[in-house]
Amino acid sequence: MKAYRLFFFLIVALMHSACTATNSPDKIATNPEETHQIRTEILAESLDSPWGMAFLPDGRILIAERPGRLRIFENGVLLPDAIAGLPRIWAHGQGGLLDVVLHPDYASNGWIYLAYSTNEGNAGNTAIARARLNGKELIDLEEIFRGDPFTSLQYHFGTRIVFENNNTLYFNIGDRGVMNNAQTLENHNGKVLRIHDDGSIPSDNPFLGRTDAKPEIWNFGHRNIQGMALHPLTGELWTHEHGPRGGDEINIEQKEANYGWPKATFGINYNGTIISNDTSLPGMVDPIHYWVPSIAPCGMTFVTSDLYPKWKNNLLVGALAGMQIQRLVLDGNKVIHTEKLLQNFARFRDIRQGPDGYLYALTEGPGLFFRIIADEN
Repeated sequence: MKAYRLFFFLIVALMHSACTATNSPDKIATNPEETHQIRTEILAESLDSPWGMAFLPDGRILIAERPGRLRIFENGVLLPDAIAGLPRIWAHGQGGLLDVVLHPDYASNGWIYLAYSTNEGNAGNTAIARARLNGKELIDLEEIFRGDPFTSLQYHFGTRIVFENNNTLYFNIGDRGVMNNAQTLENHNGKVLRIHDDGSIPSDNPFLGRTDAKPEIWNFGHRNIQGMALHPLTGELWTHEHGPRGGDEINIEQKEANYGWPKATFGINYNGTIISNDTSLPGMVDPIHYWVPSIAPCGMTFVTSDLYPKWKNNLLVGALAGMQIQRLVLDGNKVIHTEKLLQNFARFRDIRQGPDGYLYALTEGPGLFFRIIADEN
């Protein structure tokens, strides 16, 4: 078994290769592997590491840039001035402003939620805050969660925010560069977390009341999640996470479950050494899909729009190292087909379906915001 495992990882190492970014913003995908042609309508350029977006009811779009700026796209133009009044954001390594999401009842309460890294001195972790937008300034700002412990490491902050309902939300923190964080309940790192919209703890959280566990934990055993979405038919929370060298995963998040990292993984260390001899272990949840070599997934959405009838209920996943979007066709919880879209286009950071039914994407290197149009003929 170990000999087979070593051979498997040697093959992974030989297959793994880096991609080079392209600066061509307008493109039609015509790769032979693709069964659809994709047209991109560029809406804004020269963004600085955009990571997340949210669609306001009045048609404006908020775009979060990782260095710590929240921008407004209005009437077809990216406004030059950033929104004022953000919390203190620690743009440290992979940290910064990482997501922006509207409360499901935004029309009544006006709450906007931000995921970001914050610090005290040279150490920090992921935090969640909420505020209201007044013109071009945030007001009523309050931090409702702060990850523990703080560390100076610059890796694996996560994160995405997904509302489960009008008063409960999920988010995540990566292992913060320390693998074994994911297997202890005494810290927030390497976990999916669940809180009420005011930061309080839901009474049915699985580890609430335990002295050896953080009460916000929903489940554990994750490396670094950067994609989260609710399945449009089942309502289940789906995520994808970065493996190390290979072993990126798609998971369906279950209450109290252990997802294995780093005890079970399809990936290896960046230097080629083995992390674990196991890809599956009793009592741990296996991914429903994984990538070897790594595509470095970032951003995901389910397609429900009538503008993409052949993609209904498909899952779209952006990729950094893969520099593409992958379309995953599902049969229940099984991936039965994948299609590579916009290969070698750019490093994808986020992809979301807007209220107008179109798919929108953000990329870094170059920093683009654009709409995706599929030729269904």
